[in-house]
Amino acid sequence: MKSSALRIAGFGFRSEATLESLVQALDQLIDQYGAVDKLAAARTMLPLVEELGRLRNIEVIAVADAELSTVTTLTHSNQSMQARGTGSVAEAVALLAAGPGATLLGPRIISADRQATAALALGFARKLPALDNTALKIASCASPIKILIYTT
Repeated sequence: MKSSALRIAGFGFRSEATLESLVQALDQLIDQYGAVDKLAAARTMLPLVEELGRLRNIEVIAVADAELSTVTTLTHSNQSMQARGTGSVAEAVALLAAGPGATLLGPRIISADRQATAALALGFARKLPALDNTALKIASCASPIKILIYTT
């Protein structure tokens, strides 16, 4: 099996943040680290990031809010710790969305208006090996298997 790198941008933001706050944070992240493959947000913060995803035509991943506190982040914001149980929502979201073994490319960045943060994590998607023609022929010729379950 082969792996390919995935670049996931995670977001954290204040309730006052606007779409422009997220756009600016994403642009700053891209300027610093390069292109992103997917965006991610905590489930309770999802609508604004989904709007950004539609604007940029980038898939958005939702992360469970309860999982945020399970992640060790590079940044340790007291405000973030009190509000969400993690040192950085953006960093935690990026790591969770990128999956096991993911790493941050650096600490979160902060939007110019200081309303949003974004962090980029590198994760790996596993690719299954392609079936060759022989395997496809065998699979298409195989007869269906029936399983009967008896209960007493």
